Amino acid sequence: MSGMTVGLWIFAILLFLLAIRVHVGVGMFLGGAAAFLAMNGGDPSALLFTLNTTAYARLSNYDLAVVPLFMLMGQFATHGGLSKALFRCAAAFLGHLKGGLGMAAAGACAGFGAICGSSLATAATMAQVALPELRAHGYSGRLATSTLAAAGTLGILIPPSVPLVIYAVLTQESIGKLFVAAVIPGIIATLGYMLVIRIVVALNPGAGPAGEKSSWSERLAALVAVIPVILVFIVVIYGIYGGWANPTEAASIGAAACAVLAVVNGMRWKGLRESLIGTAHATAMIFLVLVGADLLNSGLALTQMPVELANWVKDSGMPPMMVLIAILLIYLVLGCVMDSLAMILLTIPIFYPIIMGLDFWGLSQADKSIWFGILALMVVEIGLITPPMGMNLFIIQKLSRTVPLMEIARGVLPFLVSDLTRIVLLVLFPVLALWLVNLGT
Repeated sequence: MSGMTVGLWIFAILLFLLAIRVHVGVGMFLGGAAAFLAMNGGDPSALLFTLNTTAYARLSNYDLAVVPLFMLMGQFATHGGLSKALFRCAAAFLGHLKGGLGMAAAGACAGFGAICGSSLATAATMAQVALPELRAHGYSGRLATSTLAAAGTLGILIPPSVPLVIYAVLTQESIGKLFVAAVIPGIIATLGYMLVIRIVVALNPGAGPAGEKSSWSERLAALVAVIPVILVFIVVIYGIYGGWANPTEAASIGAAACAVLAVVNGMRWKGLRESLIGTAHATAMIFLVLVGADLLNSGLALTQMPVELANWVKDSGMPPMMVLIAILLIYLVLGCVMDSLAMILLTIPIFYPIIMGLDFWGLSQADKSIWFGILALMVVEIGLITPPMGMNLFIIQKLSRTVPLMEIARGVLPFLVSDLTRIVLLVLFPVLALWLVNLGT
């Protein structure tokens, strides 16, 4: 078989393994090993040599130290009650409107995403905080659960974002520039979700009744309670982009600040222990997937499939925009069956060279790299709420207990329309991601 045929078979086998719930890291290991053996006539020498060097080569990367630090920030924020403060603040300003508590939940998810970096953690944490309040105020099960499932995806779009760190490592891009580029799309996403909630409630007023109006003294007190969270976000993002701290140093400062806030808010030894264990579990899972992806990508590189695909696209004569649309559609399909981190690791080594070889709106190579990173992240984000694999749907359904999974999936559809609209806007207007990045240049 040709290398291209081997690569396609490996890709198909990997998708099958993921469909039958084999752990994504293990599936990538198996796919990479199969590629090495197939291309070397069954001789395991090259495979063993690669296994001997891959783990150290990947995990000794200094930039990856930000991953456990951002995960630790999220853990401290969860166990320190910062999520409750964010929801109370948003509810104080929006709760008196129809659908206001739902919009407050979306705003709180965005705020929590600013100190977390994980969509799954954002969805799980905010569901525990906001779901009881939404139920108590008479929200329909569909609107309450779908709001939290969709808004939970803001955890990876609002910087800091773990998938953006992985993208930066894979493409040798600046973590700080990617974080800054995600700010405006993140704000647009939050406002878009709030607009969706408002429209749903306008069509069905009983789905999200208005709550009591808070006094200005209550609003001021709630706002004061979240000022530390805002400061942590500013310190981390401005510290990285401003150049006075590298990403690891800024993440360390953020994690330490969240630890202090958590202790002040009542976190004790049990919370500290759970935060450390939760961080260790999440980091181990991410690093396992990273090493598995490295072996798989090395195997696919051996087959020459990524290079052949890139050359085929360049020689096909297809307009660049059609190529981009095809790639985005592939992401949407993969999102139905794959984990978001796995999608980034599996596809970026293949799609990135293709995109960088095409012209879009006259963008420079640097701007194109950042723009595509934000686009890829936004499409991957949709996969978190796309059946049947949408992980946020499973998390919210597990926490709600009484709302069927298909009911949550139907409720998510209007939010998917908002997501797709935002992607179209970013495709047509790259300045939405690039304006802040280029502001100081």
